[in-house]
Amino acid sequence: MARNRKYQSAAIRFGPSLKAFLLCLLIGGSGVGYVWQKDQISQLGQQIKKREQYLDELGKQNEKLRKQFAEMRSPRFLERRIQELGLGLVPPQPAQVWRLTEPSREVSRQDGEQQYATPHQVGTEPKG
Repeated sequence: MARNRKYQSAAIRFGPSLKAFLLCLLIGGSGVGYVWQKDQISQLGQQIKKREQYLDELGKQNEKLRKQFAEMRSPRFLERRIQELGLGLVPPQPAQVWRLTEPSREVSRQDGEQQYATPHQVGTEPKG
């Protein structure tokens, strides 16, 4: 004879509803996670775009300052500034310029002179 529902265990009565609840929770959680992930991707994309625009702006400003610096280093600009500030600077006379020759890389030793290193220069400790 079949048993009444009254005698069934609680696990058998609530099992299907518990499975349905867990399945809904899994699907709902996945949906919320998906929407959150898409929102994060959108925010990161906006941050990247804003920072790339800022980087481009800094590059343009850097180029502008580089041109201004090159202009300020030109002899024409420097001469004009000297006159504006009244510094009284003039180019040197040819007699005031000393031209030095660069020494050769080969250092000539006189009379076969040789150079020796002391022991502490070579890396050995002096004995004492």
